[in-house]
Amino acid sequence: FKTTTKNTCSIIFYEDRNFQGRSYETSSDCADMSSYLSRCLSCRVESGCFMVYDRTNYMGNQFFVRRGDYSDYQRMGMSDCIRSCRMIPMHRGQFRIKIFEQENMSGQSNELQEDCENIPERLRMSECLSCSVLDGHWLLFEQPSFRGKMIYLRPGEYRSFRDMGINGTRVMSMKRIMESCS
Repeated sequence: FKTTTKNTCSIIFYEDRNFQGRSYETSSDCADMSSYLSRCLSCRVESGCFMVYDRTNYMGNQFFVRRGDYSDYQRMGMSDCIRSCRMIPMHRGQFRIKIFEQENMSGQSNELQEDCENIPERLRMSECLSCSVLDGHWLLFEQPSFRGKMIYLRPGEYRSFRDMGINGTRVMSMKRIMESCS
């Protein structure tokens, strides 16, 4: 009988679909998986939350994963295999984000402390092209109701979403990441 207690987040990546082939386990950020695996086509989140990316250095298509099995990268919306990942730490406390209609933190702005299902409808903003995350971790989505491509943001300034390798993506909804490492 073996009992283990994990206080950290943990994810295991596999070279092939359905958790086959060589594997690599981490509990932190990894900017380039190629150091550990020739490719990554499936993953298993043992605990916590992560963002996985189809390009190195946290660029390209992003997908939010929480505890569970992800047997095929294509079902996650990845155009290629998983190439980098970010661990999302648990945030306790206030959530605040200031969004701007234009790049470089200009134009109309709004500050939010809760999820927003439809930015143009609720805030009367035609676009959201930059932001400043003041507190917490957020997911921004290209469609209303938290659908479509997503962008993970942690505290900091984001003067242009294009600088993150996301071209042509409009931000239409956003939500707080309130899950914990469990």
